[in-house]
Amino acid sequence: MPHKRIERVIRAALERGARPPAPPKLAEALPYAVLPGGARVRPHLCQTVARACGDDLPDLTDHAAAALEFIHCASLVHDDLPCFDDADLRRGKASVHCAFGEPIAVLVGDALIILAYETIAEAASNDPARAMGLTRALARSTGTPYGICAGQAWESEDRVDLSAYHRAKTGALFIAATEMGAIAAGHDPEYWTELGARIGEAYQIADDLRDTLLDEEELGKPAGQDSVHNRPNAVTAFGIDGALRKLHDALGAAIASIPSCPGEAELAEIVRQQAERLTPVAYANRVA
Repeated sequence: MPHKRIERVIRAALERGARPPAPPKLAEALPYAVLPGGARVRPHLCQTVARACGDDLPDLTDHAAAALEFIHCASLVHDDLPCFDDADLRRGKASVHCAFGEPIAVLVGDALIILAYETIAEAASNDPARAMGLTRALARSTGTPYGICAGQAWESEDRVDLSAYHRAKTGALFIAATEMGAIAAGHDPEYWTELGARIGEAYQIADDLRDTLLDEEELGKPAGQDSVHNRPNAVTAFGIDGALRKLHDALGAAIASIPSCPGEAELAEIVRQQAERLTPVAYANRVA
């Protein structure tokens, strides 16, 4: 199964990072931050695009997908820190800094970022040129000016460009997912950028809706954080119905942007399924 392939790579990389002489607390905190994990949406999207493009080097695809998840998990660990969201809950359990202390949490995030690039390097012998392309795509979506570091930094600005904030904060890793899936299979990533951007836009709007409408138990993390931290939010900007319409439009645009390929129908169905999963149930029928 494709999903099990990702988990095997993730667990093998974590074991390498946690083996002696790694400090015991860091060794324990690394897998805590990644396992059992969430929906693994980004790595699964990467795999799906690779399959749509032929996936002639599945081992390279699996390592690319795992690298994406390590970057995502690193961002969650850092986002939860007291200097940012100061969140004490993540995926229904204590956030890393609450469980292990703030210094370890900072180092866990840093170590996961490095582990992501090491994971791509582990599979580079499959095709060094593709591995270099994967490294470049992941770096661009992690750093600045287009990546998640820039996205987090927008929250420290007095005036925020909501579109740029959403594209960097959430869209960046979805863009990386679609581009890296294409690169791993030897295809031009440019044709897949729009799909990642649209899915990322939809996820951020959905996250804003869920942050506003759901409670901590339903989310598995603190609710109402955008209001608490005075952060840009699609619901604040457009209202509930306006945000729902934008979510619907973004998902429709994502489906329309899928390049013609053998896996086009599968990708479209995955996006439709995600639309149902993303929209808070009580509001699913309010889109005009």
